[in-house]
Amino acid sequence: MADVHECYKLKVNFLREKNKSIVKRKKLLSSDYIIKKRQPFDAKRKRDKDIFITNKTNFKAQLKKCEKFLNNGNFEIIIHGLGSTIQKACSLALQLQEIHYGSIELDIKTSTISIIDDFEPLDDNVDYETINRNNSAIHIRVYRKFSISTLKYQE
Repeated sequence: MADVHECYKLKVNFLREKNKSIVKRKKLLSSDYIIKKRQPFDAKRKRDKDIFITNKTNFKAQLKKCEKFLNNGNFEIIIHGLGSTIQKACSLALQLQEIHYGSIELDIKTSTISIIDDFEPLDDNVDYETINRNNSAIHIRVYRKFSISTLKYQE
């Protein structure tokens, strides 16, 4: 069994090692910098079936856009939500499923996306800074179980 003094030494050494890995980030004053946020999703990889949800876009407009894609013969769309728009993306997918009376299935994936913020200096005395941060994201694949043509009345 370990001696009491040995346990205390182990605890002190553990705390020292733990505190070594913590790097304090210096405070960046907003009066010294212009903050420019990079786009989290790559615009080159965007496909026609991708729909990105934002807080600025009207919910009904996004719903109509999704309806237009599904009614034009597309079998699937992918709804992407980032951060605070996750709830809006889920509501949109569930609304689509309700409108189509259960003929639509949902495949939901969550992830963490790295976002880069650029701090461009206003003065020459300050250095250019970048900060990486993580944000949660959701990707909802909305697809039809079966084709609409099979539902049409055949004579």
